[in-house]
Amino acid sequence: MPPLNPTDAQLLQIVTNAAPASIADVVALMQSIDALLPGSDGLKWFNRLYLMVTQQVDQQPPAGGWQDQDWLTRLDIVFAGFYFSAIADALGQNANTGNADAASSWDALFEARNRAGIDRIQFALAGMNAHINHDLALALLQTDQDLDLTPGLAGPQHADYESVNALLEQVLPAALTFLANGVLGELAQDTGKVGRLLAIWNVTAARDLAWSFADHLRNLTGLDRDIAQAAQDQLTGVIGRALLMPV
Repeated sequence: MPPLNPTDAQLLQIVTNAAPASIADVVALMQSIDALLPGSDGLKWFNRLYLMVTQQVDQQPPAGGWQDQDWLTRLDIVFAGFYFSAIADALGQNANTGNADAASSWDALFEARNRAGIDRIQFALAGMNAHINHDLALALLQTDQDLDLTPGLAGPQHADYESVNALLEQVLPAALTFLANGVLGELAQDTGKVGRLLAIWNVTAARDLAWSFADHLRNLTGLDRDIAQAAQDQLTGVIGRALLMPV
């Protein structure tokens, strides 16, 4: 394999051994990635979207506040860690030092990140697809293990999870439209694609499935669990490629 280009080498340095301990750490890492990547890199647009929604969720708690702030904060940090690890795995593979078991669900985005003709919002949603459909269930399990609890549907953790769903439903269309409109000096892209893409991929449905899949994985061990995770990984990759097709 060829060596990493200078930008990817710097990106790998940012995410290697990233161990955020707070939401502020997560935001700072995403800001470093955003500052590094050029506008022609599709990963920039998922990272920008993720940064925007992370900041908005952190700044807009529901009325009365979160019911289990410690759990939600830990989930956010663990969840972001899966994203940073996905970057490290993908770039490590390209440098012949990567994890052979890296998630194929992320392949759609990393393979297409420098491909012309794909809108920023498509890259953004393809990343959301990989991160939520593949990573979120695993982040839930890791968080629950870290905090030694098993949340139920009637518990405060699930109530907070549903509050995040509602907030994401509110902010995601506006955030995607912001990406499509671009910044001063850039040509606007087709904002009508936002609705068409969100009709294909719904954030609440994806997050609800992630919660259910985490519950399913709790009851599986060994080969059965490996098979379930592999099937979910492959399906997520198929969806990602669909999101990156011309719409």
